[in-house]
Amino acid sequence: MIPIADPAISDDARARVENVIDSGILADGSEVREFEAEFSDYCGVDHGVATANGTAALHAALEAVGIGDSDAVLTTPFSFIATANAIRFAGAEPVFADIDPGTYNMDPRDAEAIARERDIDAIVPVHLYGLPAEMEAICELAAELDVPVIEDAAQAHGATYDGERVGAIGDVACFSFYPTKNMTTGEGGMVVTDREAIAESARRFIDHGRTKTHEHASLGHNFRMTNIAAAIGRAQFERLPEFVETRRANAARLNAGLESTSVTAPIEPARTTHVYNQYTIRCDNRERLETHLENHGIDTGVYYPTCIHNQPAYDRIDATVPNAEEAAREVLSLPVHPNVSENELERIVEVISDHDS
Repeated sequence: MIPIADPAISDDARARVENVIDSGILADGSEVREFEAEFSDYCGVDHGVATANGTAALHAALEAVGIGDSDAVLTTPFSFIATANAIRFAGAEPVFADIDPGTYNMDPRDAEAIARERDIDAIVPVHLYGLPAEMEAICELAAELDVPVIEDAAQAHGATYDGERVGAIGDVACFSFYPTKNMTTGEGGMVVTDREAIAESARRFIDHGRTKTHEHASLGHNFRMTNIAAAIGRAQFERLPEFVETRRANAARLNAGLESTSVTAPIEPARTTHVYNQYTIRCDNRERLETHLENHGIDTGVYYPTCIHNQPAYDRIDATVPNAEEAAREVLSLPVHPNVSENELERIVEVISDHDS
């Protein structure tokens, strides 16, 4: 079976974990501080706050910009549910704008139309599948509304928009280091920002509101990253450029091979660099193609089969998002990770072509 994901953990990462274990400092410590500095510098911002996971990063970022009870946060319904869950955990209401059917990211025009009809207190665009959202228009809307932009960059490590890395475009951004992401810490996340006040607020929030050893100025959670996770992350981070380059090369091979088939391949708008956390196609009969691929030893994934507003946990939220709902019926992700061989990529194309015939 060609797997949809296959984390590449090196001997160096294992050795770094052993060093942490030998040190006896397993929880928050120097490895975390180094990882925060390295990753935030890579994004082109001044501050990084490592967290237990990507959801914790989103929650901390929302709290840090002052989102709370009775606020409304504009986002996309076509994302992992963590995007909306974090908004709700902060006490706010998610408001869903439709997506651009080509990029699967928030449609700024629909977002603007919604903002004309109701008050919005923040915007959370998602760089879905590793493709940056249309950030110029989103940031212009946010500036007009005088609200912060929190980038959900959970799937977009290293992606760029107009030459600028995601994570440095909005007021604050959040990454995930789950095993299926372009780099991993096992579980983990990161808040990155140029604004010191946001970074300090996020750091307090993930550490029980702590300001001194035994002083807690506000409420908070234990959302800290461990030294063990950071050690893995630092080894993975050194390989991130290699991982991104390989994913892009694999995607290019799939694009070329699938050009004459009935499926719709992903696009890369001129102003963006796609890092292909997922290589997502569209097809008319997803279940049939999914079964055909599985029967030929090719794993696939559906991200996401149900829009967030259609999940049982969100049954009281209305949204008019036809593009998102259509995408949820048609998208299918194929293996694109760095461990997929050229022969396996050719096999994927052959099997899909055979399905068409």
